Amino acid sequence: MRTNNTDQNETNIPNFAALNTSIVNEEEQLVKKLLVKELLANETMQELEKNYLIDIAKRKNNGTIIKLLEDIPTRLHN
Repeated sequence: MRTNNTDQNETNIPNFAALNTSIVNEEEQLVKKLLVKELLANETMQELEKNYLIDIAKRKNNGTIIKLLEDIPTRLHN
């Protein structure tokens, strides 16, 4: 059964905001924890979201976070 895309997007907003903040602050363990939480919830990241977060990590020159983000599966935008 598919969930409403609006509901799914609303539940992802707090996690995305937390990921954004933890990447900016270079909190590698928190990034890992949030990504694992997303994977355990069987959620994937939209390509645009993933690329945005990778760009932030690249500006911070944090290879560990870049690798974590690159390994996350993505979904196509519906």
